This record gives sequence, C-alpha cells and structure tokens, in this order.
Amino acid sequence: MEINSITKRLLFNTIRVDTVLEDGSEGSGTAFVVNHVHARGAHNFIVTNRHLVESVRRGGLVFTQKRNGQPAFGQRFQLNIEDFSHAWFMHPDPEVDLAIIPLRPLEQSAHDQGVDLYYHTIDSRLALDTPAQHTLDALEEVLFVGYPSGVWDQVNLMPILRRGTTATPIALDFEGRREFLIDAAVYPGSSGSPVFVYQSDAMRPMHAASKKFLFAGVVAAVFFREEANHLVPVPVPANNHSMVMGSEMIDLGLVIKARAVIDLINIYLGKWLD
Repeated sequence: MEINSITKRLLFNTIRVDTVLEDGSEGSGTAFVVNHVHARGAHNFIVTNRHLVESVRRGGLVFTQKRNGQPAFGQRFQLNIEDFSHAWFMHPDPEVDLAIIPLRPLEQSAHDQGVDLYYHTIDSRLALDTPAQHTLDALEEVLFVGYPSGVWDQVNLMPILRRGTTATPIALDFEGRREFLIDAAVYPGSSGSPVFVYQSDAMRPMHAASKKFLFAGVVAAVFFREEANHLVPVPVPANNHSMVMGSEMIDLGLVIKARAVIDLINIYLGKWLD
C-alpha cells in the first residue's frame, strides 16, 4: 500500500502502547506523535493519557519499521522504556488527563539498534484554537484512530479507524472544562486516541473533492450508566478487566481539547529549553 493520502497517513500517526499493570494484568492503549514548532526549533512528542501510563510496572511503544523511506508492513519494533511511568511528563494540573514524552531520545535509541522508525506526525498548527472552534457547527463528523479493546491488524501493525459525530459543540467547554463529547463507540484501548474533525471541501467538483482533518483532541473517558438516570464519565481503561461490572457504556466519549495538548508541550519546552 502506497502512503499517498491524508487518510493513509493517519494510520501512522498512532503508536500502540502495551503495558503490564501493577496487578500483573496486561493492558493496551493509544498514543500519537505531534510535531510542534517552538522558538528554538521543531520538536516531536508522543502524547497519551496520564491514566494510561501511571501505575504501570512495565511499558513499551510499538512502531512500524522504515525501509527505504517507506513503512515495512508487519515489521514490528517495540521500544521498552525503563521506569515507564516516570519517563512521562504529566500535565501539572492532575485533573487534565495528559502525558507526553519527547520522541527524539527514543528514536535515537532505535537508531542505535539499527532500526529506523516509520511514523507521521500531527502538525500542531492543525490543532483547533478558539477562533477555529467557533467556525464549526454544533454537529460535526469526527474520526479517531487507535486500538479499541486491543483490536488491531497485528500482521500489518495497523490501528483501527472509527467515525462518529460531536455530541456537544466544540466551541463550548463541556462542564466548564476544555473538553467536549463525541457520539462514538469508545472502548478500552481507545484511551489516548487522537480525534479529528473531518470536513469535505464541498466547493470543489466532485471528482476533485478534498478531505480536511483538523486535530480536535484526545479520547480520555467514556460514559457509563451505573443505574437509572445516573451517568458517570470514567477514564477509558487500559484493559477489559478493569471495566465497571454491571455498568453499561452509552457510546459517549469525553475528549480533551487539542489546545490542552499544545499547552502541555509548551509547558515542557518552557521548563527544559528556556
């Protein structure tokens, strides 16, 4: 498969996160790569949820290898990180479920082992800011990429693409936080999935229609119905074993807005580069 479209490149924005939790159970989740231009240069960061990397005994990031500038489908390389949970830079506000790690030292470690990593970055300039959010309608189509319930094409190392719609207007902060809801099937393993607003350019002729993907945020939680008329948002668990027994998911996912990701990267860069 030739990587010759925006949608195909989305398949390589994400990285599978495999973990062993403190209780010995295995978990999986999603991370993705963001490129951010700072006053002192461009930097790539891996982004995921805080709850996915905290209290983890061991963890690794699964990449596709690169051959002659192209993805080597099925050629897996797992970067195991020492002291996994402490390697991540957490958002200083514990209520913001985000964590990042710079990609450069990890990529150098792979290179030292004779491996080149194939990935595509999400340009931070595609992150929806406040003015851009106000140009959107209350109902927009969204796409997110990840490993729901640990499902993926493990032969070709491909994530799963899923679609849904916004369930609350992105221009508004849901419950006063920089978050919004999507109407989509969010399952364990979807934690950390990047979410994009998908728009077609209707002004172009049908045969030349283009697609536009704007980085909208990160999946962080799913709503459960615990009892009649009582809904609660719960962080998307890393494995099926930690699902709330007797609870019903109602296909509403909570998404942290993309600007919170950019703010966290800027906090990190301000702390370590300035």
